[in-house]
Amino acid sequence: MAYDVSPTARTLMVLELIQNSPGITAEQLGDKLGVSERAARRYVAILREADIPIESVRGPYGGYRVGRGLRLPPLMFSPTEALGLLMAVLEGPRGAADPVEDALGKIVRVLPEAVARSTDAIRRVPARGPDPGARTPDPEITAALVSHSADARRVTIGYRRHQDEWSMDVDPWAVVVRRGRWYLLCWSHAKDARRVLRVDKITKVEAQPASFEPPADLDPLAAVEEHLALGWRYPIEVEIDAPLADAACWIPRSMGRLDPIDDNRTRLLASTDEPDWYASHLAEIRAPFRIIGGPELLAAAQFLARRLLAASTEPLDDPSTDLPG
Repeated sequence: MAYDVSPTARTLMVLELIQNSPGITAEQLGDKLGVSERAARRYVAILREADIPIESVRGPYGGYRVGRGLRLPPLMFSPTEALGLLMAVLEGPRGAADPVEDALGKIVRVLPEAVARSTDAIRRVPARGPDPGARTPDPEITAALVSHSADARRVTIGYRRHQDEWSMDVDPWAVVVRRGRWYLLCWSHAKDARRVLRVDKITKVEAQPASFEPPADLDPLAAVEEHLALGWRYPIEVEIDAPLADAACWIPRSMGRLDPIDDNRTRLLASTDEPDWYASHLAEIRAPFRIIGGPELLAAAQFLARRLLAASTEPLDDPSTDLPG
């Protein structure tokens, strides 16, 4: 089928085809573009005149491919490829001076307007990671969630858990990447409550006419970390003899929610599936504390304390054995 496009556009299509299908022949290029084999060769010559290193290999397994030159050749991304690239970068650690951020900015600037809006929004997703084994969600679904979140637009989503799937109306407050896992922080109208949903379990996104107002001073990453610290098997409640500001320096949000009791005491509410692990991290608290709720955690903490006490009271080696003579 012929393409009703300019020679310049066809030349760029040739570059994209060669990038995506190394070894493609002039005949195959002509078929895909709807032009003659001779015309396809002419477009390849135009690329070479622009100093793009297009190599040709003879033989039954030969064809065209982009070679390596002194300059990076123009890259052609489909919308899904561009979104996927942005998401993959977000799953790794980032910094303000990271050269990858500069490279992403260049990519976004040359994308079509509709795709650029989604990718630029994804760049601003709060992230903390990575976590081995995390699954990357569908780029188009992720981009839709980010876009509707930026526009404060209510959505209907499909959500799958195990073998069950259902629809729900939510206000998408924010999309967050935490240790390589993508989460949707939202308000569920069915539950009339805040929810944190796995984006890789969302199967569809449909925009609704209604809009929403996100909570004032919302910190999406902090809210997700606090939410994920609750809801595990063993509930935890700890009273700390220290002001909230001090306790917050010792206890990350991922370990639970801190609430002030008064000016000098703070309550830690959390849950865990690993009381032993949690008990070991309570040692970071630099103030007296009491485990009020959570018998499993209390038992783990008492066992840990006995081990530490036993280790501190073990007799030392006879120092005389280290003395000369």
